Amino acid sequence: MAPRRSSSPKSSAKYYRDNPDARKKKKAYDTEYHDTPKRRAYRAALARKRRKEGVMGKGGKDMSHTKSGRMVPESPSKNRARNRGRK
Repeated sequence: MAPRRSSSPKSSAKYYRDNPDARKKKKAYDTEYHDTPKRRAYRAALARKRRKEGVMGKGGKDMSHTKSGRMVPESPSKNRARNRGRK
């Protein structure tokens, strides 16, 4: 099922919504990027850890990489908000 359309999208979402050619180009880039061996290994490691923790497929917490290299459970909102290039 597709995600619901936001009634007040941010600027990037507005841009891609209004420019289908740019959206198509970005999707092609993202598809290629996430299919690289490095990204696939990264996703596999996270999935393996979530399976081991017993939360795979149940929603809940993400597995977050710490600065020391460990993986710990963390809420998705906190984990995904970090390192987004904001000023």
